[in-house]
Amino acid sequence: MRIIVWGINYAPELTGIAPFNTGLCDHLRAAGHEVEMVTTFPYYPFWRKIPGDQGRHFRTDEIDGVPVHRCWHYVPSHATTLRRIWHELSFGLTSLWRVLRLPVADVYVVVSPPLILGPFARMACGLKRRPYVFHVQDLQPDAAVGLGMVSPGLFTRLLYRLEALAYAGAARVSGISSGMISAFQRKGVPEEKRLLFPNWIRWYGRSCELVMSADQRRDEAGVFRRKYQVPEGAFFVSYSGNLGRKQSLEALLDAAAILYSGFLSPDDRAHEKVVAPPTSAIPGVEREILIFVVGEGVMRDVLAKRIVDAGLKNVRLMPLLIENDYRAMLAASDVSVILQSSGTGQYFFPSKLLSALSTGTPILSVADEDSELARAVDEGKFGVNVLPAQPDALARALVALANDPAALATMRENTRWVRRFSPEAVLEPFERELRKVVGG
Repeated sequence: MRIIVWGINYAPELTGIAPFNTGLCDHLRAAGHEVEMVTTFPYYPFWRKIPGDQGRHFRTDEIDGVPVHRCWHYVPSHATTLRRIWHELSFGLTSLWRVLRLPVADVYVVVSPPLILGPFARMACGLKRRPYVFHVQDLQPDAAVGLGMVSPGLFTRLLYRLEALAYAGAARVSGISSGMISAFQRKGVPEEKRLLFPNWIRWYGRSCELVMSADQRRDEAGVFRRKYQVPEGAFFVSYSGNLGRKQSLEALLDAAAILYSGFLSPDDRAHEKVVAPPTSAIPGVEREILIFVVGEGVMRDVLAKRIVDAGLKNVRLMPLLIENDYRAMLAASDVSVILQSSGTGQYFFPSKLLSALSTGTPILSVADEDSELARAVDEGKFGVNVLPAQPDALARALVALANDPAALATMRENTRWVRRFSPEAVLEPFERELRKVVGG
């Protein structure tokens, strides 16, 4: 088959949707298909292009045998609602032009966000008389309303209308979680078009189908702790990913302030300028709890200022790590924290969960009880969940985990739950579905 994948993110971007778009193209090409990618110039998660790409309109690269057609788009230095709209619309327009000029494919795989690609794909594939699969990584209208970024009204109705147009024209509508599939049903997508296509364990340049062995975990953890000077005996907590509004990282800093205040002796506390919520007396804080916050995003400067102003010596804010160091950090972590703002997780399944579990790292999730993340934690028994916007509960959960090595050991064993998300288990059924779409 000749397949065109159409989406805003691709290698060399290492976070977010890009690794999965890249992995999909790699898998399809390895299966013998002719694959091309239509995307942008790299910009995520720093929200800026590299200097050599600024002002470029179109370029075709080749990455691991896949032609990558890059199209100009606007990247705002400070993302507001209006700027995000132009950011996504600009890519939609330039990429539509590129798709129309490329030779016809047998099938198109269109990845959302951005949502605007759905109506554009319906237009392009209608002209070319070819089917498209609309793959949803994030339900943008629902997430925007849940975060309070937009209020119900004319603009919201427009978003849902664009969504309906995309679904109606697609041969299949795929989503990354069972919650998304249920949402498609409520939105009127017929059963025969609904398709579960979850994310999978993805590392560049290595096979990670199974959970890291205990020996490998110990070796990589030791290297990381020495390299980044994690104190001996410290309970090491990591967060890595986008530093954005959806992650609600302020709650983690509030919890860190509670823990730091509780860890200090009364005499030390009198000399420290620790800004902590009133409920700062956490019993049992006898072991240093060190938190790494690793990543890039629109909230980075805000978080950096808050760490300095609060005097949080138990938090280190770090840039994105190279892949080997990122994997070693997860192996070194006693627990990995994954945060979601209230109202955003009902349909969203964070791919970083799979990365952490593949290294055998227990999870402390912050999510609504009805979220996909909380349900996974409950089902897999590889961690614990606390509700959003409750930093005191988050701090107490970290203390409880630090004081219970037996429970952590059990959670670490249960991380084998992630094996169901091996690349073979996920990508091969999707490829078969593409064959059905083309054959139909």
